[in-house]
Amino acid sequence: MELKIIDLVSADFLSPDGVVPFWKRVLDPMIIVLALPVIVPVVLLIALYIKLTSRGSVLFRQERIGYYGQPFVIFKFRTMHVNAPTNGHEQYLKELMNSAQPMTKMDSKGDSRLIRGGGFLRATGLDELPQLINVLRGEMSLVGPRPCTAYEYQQYSPWHSRRLEALPGLTGLWQVSGKNKLSFEQMIQLDIHYAEHSSVWLDLQIMLRTFPVLFAKVAERLAKRFHKIKKFGKAYIASRESLPRMPLAEGSTHRPVRNCKEKKCQTRVMLESSDVDTGVRT
Repeated sequence: MELKIIDLVSADFLSPDGVVPFWKRVLDPMIIVLALPVIVPVVLLIALYIKLTSRGSVLFRQERIGYYGQPFVIFKFRTMHVNAPTNGHEQYLKELMNSAQPMTKMDSKGDSRLIRGGGFLRATGLDELPQLINVLRGEMSLVGPRPCTAYEYQQYSPWHSRRLEALPGLTGLWQVSGKNKLSFEQMIQLDIHYAEHSSVWLDLQIMLRTFPVLFAKVAERLAKRFHKIKKFGKAYIASRESLPRMPLAEGSTHRPVRNCKEKKCQTRVMLESSDVDTGVRT
């Protein structure tokens, strides 16, 4: 697959010999090594969860378009059922590219293709942790534009293709500037801006800004789940209260007790009205 443009090279991003800057090759492995004590347990737990809850491989592999239009195979945790259809996603992506609507994911509105817990992994970006392999292989960086699919790349105009002047990354300026709240054109603008102004300081800033964004996503996802549970609980209580009450037996002065507090109060009244010494002195 050939790149649609060959003369839009950013002198600020490329080193004189036309390769990825040396500082990026040093910074990325160093950050990964420092984060290994946290990364390894998380990766193992996610892999075990996927293996136990769904059929198929733990990892998902897909061809993506990377640095200057070079195709490569990306690694992700599998969050969908095996052989899930992709036609709907391609059509949805085309609509996003040709409109000004925010780039929300399909699964934000519910997606039957997802495995249990897959939506949480995708919303928090934890499904992308295996891409650290791509970083160590030099195909990606920790910071950079998200690698596009071959289908998306085929729809690019020459201006869109300028985002490929930067090595693709796990996080980037788009991810920490609004991500799914921004349109496709806004994403392109942010990616091109990063390609033209890439530096050690900018990469470190984006990495630091990624953590609050990630925690906010986790909190948002948990809040939605709690809201669903609370809503279900209210519906359950309402359905219980709407049940017909048991009729009282003839001559009975008692009625069914609906909760513990009411039961205690009723028992107290019964004892005080009887000959039983309750221990209360008037």
